[in-house]
Amino acid sequence: MIRLVSFRKFCAVLALSGSLALPFVGVAAGQMSGTSPQERKTLRTIGFMTDFDVKDDAVGICKAVMNGVAPGVEVIDITHQATPYNIAEGARFLAGSAPYFEKDAVFVVVIDPGVGSTRRAIIARSKKGQFFVLPDNGLLTLVQDRDGIEAVREITNPEWMIGAKMSSTFHGRDIFSPAGAHLARGDDWTTAGPVVDVANLVRLDIHTAMVDDAGLHGEVIGTDGPFGNLVLNVPAETFAKIGYRLGDTVPVQVGGKTYDLPFVKTFSDVAVGKPLAYIDSRGRLSLGINQRNFAETYGVHAPAEVLIVRKR
Repeated sequence: MIRLVSFRKFCAVLALSGSLALPFVGVAAGQMSGTSPQERKTLRTIGFMTDFDVKDDAVGICKAVMNGVAPGVEVIDITHQATPYNIAEGARFLAGSAPYFEKDAVFVVVIDPGVGSTRRAIIARSKKGQFFVLPDNGLLTLVQDRDGIEAVREITNPEWMIGAKMSSTFHGRDIFSPAGAHLARGDDWTTAGPVVDVANLVRLDIHTAMVDDAGLHGEVIGTDGPFGNLVLNVPAETFAKIGYRLGDTVPVQVGGKTYDLPFVKTFSDVAVGKPLAYIDSRGRLSLGINQRNFAETYGVHAPAEVLIVRKR
C-alpha cells in the first residue's frame, strides 16, 4: 500500500539530506537561468529598435544573441516597425523614448541602409550616461543635440561581435546585438575599439520650424503610428509666437492646400470625423481627425511643407 506523504514532511526530508535540497530550492525560486538574482539586478536594461518588422525571425535572433552574452538581460522593444531605411524617423523615435529609460540604459538601434558598407558601427555615451549602439548614419543626431555626447568608440574588437563568420547584411545580429549585451553586463566599453571624434559623427540635416513676417514655416515629418495624425516639426513654443490660442481657428496650409482647423486640447473637443489642430504628447503641433485618419483622408504624407499665417 502506498502511503501519501505531506508536502511539509517531504521538504523536511530533503532539508535533512543536505545537497539534495539545494536543486529543489533553486527550482522553486525560479533560478534556472544561470545568473544569480544579484547578477540580474546589475544588468543594464536594453532598449531595442529596428526597422526589421516582426514578420520573420530577425528580432528574435537578435534577442537570443543578447541573452546569450548577458543571460537574463531585460530587453524593452521600442519599435520594430520604424519605416524601412528612414533614419530621420529612427532618430525621432530614439530621442523621444530615451528619457523614459534608466540613466545608464543601453540602446541598440538598427536602421541601417548602409549595412556592409564603410559606415562605422559605433558605441556612443551621452552626457546623461546612456549608451547607444548603432550605425554612424545620423540616428544619434537628436540625442546629441539635446543630451550631448561624451565619448564614442568604433566597434572593431571581434570579441564584441558574434564571431568570425560575420554576415555583410545582418549586423544587427553580428555586431550591434552582442555589443549591446556586452555593455548591459558591464564590460569595459573602451575595449570595443578605437576612439571616434565626436565632431566627426554623421549628422542629419534637421529642419526646424521658423517664424518670419509671413508666419510660421514648418514641415510634416511623419504620422503617429496607425492613426494618421500629422506630426509637425513645430514645437508648441514656436507655434505660440504667431498668436493663436485654444479655441481659435487656425488656417494651416499643408502641401499648398489650406485647412481651417480649430485649435483644441484633445480629439473629443470636436465631433467624430472633424479635423483639429492640437499639441501632441511630445509637445509639438499636430493635425488630426477625431477617430479618423488625417493622412489618408486628405492624402497628405511626409515630407510636406506647412505654412501658418500670423493671427490677425
